[in-house]
Amino acid sequence: MKGVSDNNAPQKLNTKGSKKDLKKPLQVLQLNKKDSQNEKSDKSFEESQKEHEIKLAPIEKEKEFNPKRESLEERKIHSTNHEDSFNQVEQNLNNLKKPIFEEDQRSSSFERTVDDFDFDENEFLAALNENEPIGLEGETIKGKIIALESDGLYIDIGGKAPGYMPKKECGLGVITNFKEKFPIGMEMEVLVIKEQNADGMVTVSARALILRKSWERISMIAKNGELINVLVNGFNRGGLTCDVEGLRGFIPRSQLEDGLNYQSFVNKTLKVAFLEVNPDTRKLVLSEKKATLISKFEKLSLGQLIEGKVLAVKPYGFFIDLGGASGLLHQSSITKGTIRDLREIFIEGEIIKALITEIDLEKGRIGLDTALLENSPGELLIEKEKVMLEAFERAQKTKTLFNNDNN
Repeated sequence: MKGVSDNNAPQKLNTKGSKKDLKKPLQVLQLNKKDSQNEKSDKSFEESQKEHEIKLAPIEKEKEFNPKRESLEERKIHSTNHEDSFNQVEQNLNNLKKPIFEEDQRSSSFERTVDDFDFDENEFLAALNENEPIGLEGETIKGKIIALESDGLYIDIGGKAPGYMPKKECGLGVITNFKEKFPIGMEMEVLVIKEQNADGMVTVSARALILRKSWERISMIAKNGELINVLVNGFNRGGLTCDVEGLRGFIPRSQLEDGLNYQSFVNKTLKVAFLEVNPDTRKLVLSEKKATLISKFEKLSLGQLIEGKVLAVKPYGFFIDLGGASGLLHQSSITKGTIRDLREIFIEGEIIKALITEIDLEKGRIGLDTALLENSPGELLIEKEKVMLEAFERAQKTKTLFNNDNN
């Protein structure tokens, strides 16, 4: 009806939500509203968590691939944990106190010295000497035979283990009566040719010692210019072979008096001198011609006046023939004056007189001098014939210069 108010009629409300929510009380509506907000917050948290996991996924994979890699924060945490544990252990050790007994209090003031350990220097040195290896290579040792084997023998040399000497090192040549020549208990001198092995055993040789002594004797004979007799035992294209003190010597064909028929000297004895003696290369060269020359040297003496022919003129002097031997008149021994040309003094084939001032048997060399025959420096250059005629009388005045050398 028109004009009638409609206030008593229920008003229409624009409400959100369902019809059920309209029937609920206000408190319930507020609680539901909070629940919906919580659900939204939970959903947003889950979404952010998933995004964070997606971002961390490559890092986690890298950690799985390289487990040693740690973040800076994890390293700091681990280091602080280690420091805390170390400090805790140190504090616990400091808190521990060792109980001090009466005996410890008495001995705390006592200091031990070296003598308290019974240290003896002599005993220490003796122990070192006992452990010192015996038998260095090249060393000569005396020992006693203690055992024989088919391939060698054993010698007691005073070491931890005996020395072993192979059969081929027992002597020169072939040994037939081995057991008779080397009875047990026989003392002998040997040379170490091989040092200790793992068992402490050294290898020794009697043959090597014989050869060493042979080289030493031959070197001394050669130095003194002595002559020896050798038995020729073979030949080859270059010359003859012989045995010298157990060593193999060689005589070249050029050093034989008769080099054409050198094969005929086999099984004959020759007197020879040494041309070359070299133990390192085991080279031993002999000469029959040098032996003949040295034999002539034996008739010569220092200060003796000789007469000879000029064989050759060299820039450094003259070679003079002394009847099978040659002497050298060096330019420094010709005159006390000044020489312009050697050929102005002597020429080849000229007979001269000179004094013997040097005799070297080892090298086969004779040194001559004419300057000692001069009464004044350079006299030989001006009055050569007078000096040569009075050479014998002038040589008598110089004998006192060589008396001490001859004695």
